Amino acid sequence: MTRIKLALAALAIAAVAAVPAAQAATILVGTVGPGFTITLKTNGTKVVKLKAGTYVIRVSDKSNIHNFRLKGPGSVNKATGVAFVGNQTWTVKLKPGKYTYVCDPHAAIMVGHFTVTA
Repeated sequence: MTRIKLALAALAIAAVAAVPAAQAATILVGTVGPGFTITLKTNGTKVVKLKAGTYVIRVSDKSNIHNFRLKGPGSVNKATGVAFVGNQTWTVKLKPGKYTYVCDPHAAIMVGHFTVTA
């Protein structure tokens, strides 16, 4: 009986080890203000190109005269309010294409772009 229990335990451990762990979504950090700056970074580096997939975006809106808007393919259109000051977290599924992050009231000077590839 002990051998059967040991064999079943070994099989259970092998089955669990064979299942790949779920991959955590990459975190992007968006910042707008307090001056006339807007950025989107991952691991401290400006986002220029990403692979398609699900991302968590943590936005820090530091000014009541700015907002942070992300727009792009697949109906992505997320934004903080202009009067809003604080933090928001969004989970977005990015599809291949060109994306823009922008401060709507100051779009001529506060804008960035990145590309998502398959």
